[in-house]
Amino acid sequence: MKYAYYPGCSLGTSAEEYDVSSREVLHRLGVELSEIPDWTCCGASAVEPVSRLLTLALPARNLALAERETPGLDMVVPCSACYLNHLRVGRECAVDRSLPGRINEALGAEGLSYAGKVRVRHLLDVLANDIGPEAVAAQVSRSLEGLRVAPYYGCQALRPYALFDDPEHPRSMNPLIKALGATVFDWDMGGRCCGASLMATRRDVALVSVAAILDAAAGADVIVTVCPMCQMNLEAYQSQAHHADTISVLYLPQLLGLAFGLTDEQTLLHKNLAVTGALKDKLCACEAASA
Repeated sequence: MKYAYYPGCSLGTSAEEYDVSSREVLHRLGVELSEIPDWTCCGASAVEPVSRLLTLALPARNLALAERETPGLDMVVPCSACYLNHLRVGRECAVDRSLPGRINEALGAEGLSYAGKVRVRHLLDVLANDIGPEAVAAQVSRSLEGLRVAPYYGCQALRPYALFDDPEHPRSMNPLIKALGATVFDWDMGGRCCGASLMATRRDVALVSVAAILDAAAGADVIVTVCPMCQMNLEAYQSQAHHADTISVLYLPQLLGLAFGLTDEQTLLHKNLAVTGALKDKLCACEAASA
């Protein structure tokens, strides 16, 4: 399997552990990534109040590069915000027939043209549906039996385009977690909003959401997510949310990598802000049991 790869800005900076663990895990699973050359920021959530056209032209530029440089390949995107922004281009162009011409007028200054030929895929979609739990289980060298994992999806991977999972009752991580030997923590907060960028503008509101999610995860050994914004909110603001007990928060590829036998260094576990001693002890016990 081969995919065009768009890492996005967060994975090169604050979420480097997500990028590194994703590349390592996909390599172990036989996936070849072709990083889109000269990719640029997709606009995140900051551009839309400034310009709707720029909001679409920025991700369209990356899609145009993918069409030219990695033709015929689906584009895998780990960051949920980046995934949504790139997916949105095709969806909005299908509704507003004037948009492609306006976007291409902007891209024409760089000699690029967007034709809508690239299929945008979230990393979770690829792991769950292209690779699947059987292939994941085949790579496990350290069973995570006894580990209780709370899968957290957030909003943007699932909404407003419910392409590979149910946004109200998401389940796509469950078979992957079970394939590692771990137990899926039973909760109903997997699709609940964490507050997202409200943490920068209305922190009081976002902290209520973070506290509710962390409280609901009581009894889990770790929360796993597939979104840098969700990771940051759930990980960095635990004390401000008045949560007494620290809860470990990992990216899904980090958990997969640990089960595959990758080291803490290979998954950049030291970059996570919330990894408890209790989780490390359980991982050590899993390693000893597998040995």
